[in-house]
Order: sequence, then structure tokens, then C-alpha cells
Amino acid sequence: VVLSTLSFLGGTGVEAQTYEPTWESLDSRPIPEWFEDAKFGIFIHWGVYSVPAWIRVTEGRYASYAEWYYARVMGELKGAEDFHEKTFGPDFEYRDFGPMFKAELFDPELWADLFAEAGAKYVVLTSKHHDGYCLWPTKSPFKEDWNSMAVGPGRDLVGDLTEAVRAQGLRMGLYYSMIEWETNRTGRTESGRFIPQEAMDRYGIPLDRYVDDHVIPQLKELVNDYQPAVIFSDAGEWDEDEDFWKTKEFLAWLYNHAPNKDEVVVNDRWAKGMVGQHGDYYSSEYQDLEGVGAEHPWEESRGMGRSYGYNRAENIDHYRTSKELVHELIDVVSRGGNLLLNVGPTADGRIPVIMQQRLRDIGSWLRINGEAIYGTRAWKPAGGDLAEGELTNLRFTRKGPDLYAHVLEWPEGEIRIPGLGSPVGPDRGRGPDRPEGISVELLGFEGPIGWKVEGRSLIIDPPLMSPSQAPSPYAYVFKIGSALP
Repeated sequence: VVLSTLSFLGGTGVEAQTYEPTWESLDSRPIPEWFEDAKFGIFIHWGVYSVPAWIRVTEGRYASYAEWYYARVMGELKGAEDFHEKTFGPDFEYRDFGPMFKAELFDPELWADLFAEAGAKYVVLTSKHHDGYCLWPTKSPFKEDWNSMAVGPGRDLVGDLTEAVRAQGLRMGLYYSMIEWETNRTGRTESGRFIPQEAMDRYGIPLDRYVDDHVIPQLKELVNDYQPAVIFSDAGEWDEDEDFWKTKEFLAWLYNHAPNKDEVVVNDRWAKGMVGQHGDYYSSEYQDLEGVGAEHPWEESRGMGRSYGYNRAENIDHYRTSKELVHELIDVVSRGGNLLLNVGPTADGRIPVIMQQRLRDIGSWLRINGEAIYGTRAWKPAGGDLAEGELTNLRFTRKGPDLYAHVLEWPEGEIRIPGLGSPVGPDRGRGPDRPEGISVELLGFEGPIGWKVEGRSLIIDPPLMSPSQAPSPYAYVFKIGSALP
């Protein structure tokens, strides 16, 4: 009995607990360590909205999401926009895009190869967005004619990509929208709905059956059939509370009975009042969640431009450069988070070349500097504010006793890092300027690095080098070995 019990407890420790449908019990679950170590994932917004693939690019957060075509270009949020009527005609319904979403060039192995080359550790695919279209052959009776096997590609897109991603050694996750525009009303618009009432009358699911007979069965179906390592729930927090969605009951089932219960992690967008309060990790979108930090696992998601779904209206000026994306990765990780960077494939299944190029550039940087990202934790110098003075060009991560100083722009002079504490000081054995045990190197550079200690600050003298010796573009990482207790 003792040996059997020890064997049962010998995994991650997550499976040793039985969880009750209360926040006190659910919040006591330790997050599987893989998530905090992964640091970099790929988000994929792909579906019927990838056919029109258009929204006018405007200023403001959330304003240019092409995956919102149904609501913002055709529906209650369109304002004076007439793009849809001019392009497709006034009688063209959103569901008429379904047969046009063919994914005929979709190559899941090619996608997975690219994500691995980018240095990502996990992938999250939109299994169902707010339009209700499902990227798998769901058993829900309400989606018999609105899924990727029945209309459009004629294949299980979730299953095909899951297999390819796992073959690359990456973890596979799924996004799931709790609401559907065709069913759920909202307090976010004056009319109380996102799309015209006629479409809701034609396609909506009876509200008294929506959660028990559709949402919960679909979530369990995805868990049992595909075992996602991440469940990124969305929009549950907009209008309805945890009792409506039966959030605690589902999470207790997930933590106790999922086939991969010791691996799966969930975010905080399941119900109203849950954001930033409950969930294995908190979700920030284009930096909209304030107060996130190293105290609780969190994740920043964003597109390479201003949209998640592919937007034909975007041009090169709307996309972040590779350097800017590397800097965002560094910044998020230095604050204790993960970066979930989105790609928006085309309706025929291609990842746009500009997105491929950005991912390859990030991967090239990570191949040299990945040890300063993966498996690290946040570190902030005592008495040093990263937003002021000489530290604005620096971000820090740590792994055990080693400290990594990320330099966003090549410095013109010395780098001074304050607040390293007692391990850096005259009590380490070789005098105040070069304490014993400390080492400094520039990742990807073979030559020696000059450094010294003054008081409680470590000072690095960046090396002179030719352009051919520069280890990597975008940012530079100095590894300070054995610097921390």
C-alpha cells in the first residue's frame, strides 16, 4: 500500500488532490510546472472569418479584430460600414462563408515545423470562436451543419493539427468561446445583441439548453478526445456568472477526471468576476490586464499586427518588427509571464509569409539566447526601478543562482546592475572588485567579458567586436553565473 501510494504521488503532485467545486479548493491546485517553464506559445485564430478576412484598421485596442467580422462588419457594431454589402451583396449571410472556408492548402506538419523552428513550446488553436463554427466534428446536435467536417474543409482540423504539433514535441492547447453571437445576448451593445435578431432567431440555441446540452458536453468532448494541455476559455466573463456557466463544477471535473489532469492548465475567462481572481493563469490581451506579475502565473496574448484573425486590410506598417516582438517576449518573461503570439492563417490554410518570417527570426534569437528565457523566473534589482534611468534598456530573468541581463539596445558604455546583494561583495574571497565564484559571459560570444563590482552593483564592460562577431540581432544577453543566492 505504501509503495502504491508513493507511486501515485510521484508525478507532478497535481493528481494527489481531490478537488471540490469551490474556489478555495480549485485555487489550491498547483499549476503544472511545464507552463511556467515554457514561456513562449503560438496562438492560432482560424475559421470561417478567415474567408472575408477584413476589418477596417482603426486606432484603439480591440477595434481591428478581423475575427469579429460577423459582429463588426455585418452586425450590430458595424456603424456606417458598408463593406460587406458592397463586396458580397446585401443578401449574403455570414454562414454563406462556410463552404468557402476550404483549407485546401492546410499542411499541419508544415505549421508544426514552423512553430518548433520559432522556439515555441506550446500551441493554442481556436476550436470555436464567437461565430460558433467548430473546427472539429463535434457531437453537439446544434452544430451538425456548422463544423469543419460537415461544411468547408471536410476534415478534423483540431485533430490533424494536434497530431502534428505533438509529433514535434510541443504541447497542444485549445481556445474555446463560451458565448456564441447567434445565441447569447449582451450588455455590451445598446441593442443587447451582437448580430441582427433575424440571425439569432434562425440559428440560436435555446438558452435553457445552451450550457447543459451544448457548452459543457463540448468542453468534455474536447478534453476526452484531444486532451488539450491548455484550455483558453474566452468571453464567459462578459455577461454571465459562474453559476450560469457551472464553472466550478466543470473545473472540478477537469482537475479530477481529465485524461491529462496533471498536465492541463486553464485561464481566467470562464465567468464574470473571475478575471485576475481565479484560474491557473491570468490572461492579458494586448496588455489589457493590469497588475499582473510574478505572484501568479499569467500570459500576454497578441497578434503580430492589430488583429488575431488574418486581416487583408493590414499592411507592413501595422505589423510589429521582429525586433519589437523579441523585445516584447523579453519584457513579458522578465515580469513573470508567458507570451502567446498569434498567427492568423488564410482561409486556404497558409500562414502568411510575413508571419513566417517573424517566427523564424524569433527562433533564430532563441537558439542563441533561449536559456535566458525557458525555465526562468522574474528578477528585479533591489532598489532599482526598471522604468527609470539607466535600467530602461535592461530586463532581467533568473534561473537558480544565475542571472540573465537582457540588453535591448547595444550599450554605448558600461552596464551597471544594482542590488545583486551579498553574493556579490567583498566577502566572496577575492576582494571587492572580482568576488570568487562569479562569472560573466555574453551568450553567443566567444571572447572574455570585462566586469567588476563596486559596492552592491555589478558593472559590465561590453566587449568590442566586429559585426561578424555579434551573437544575435534584436537584443543581447549577459549571463552572470552564481550571482544570486
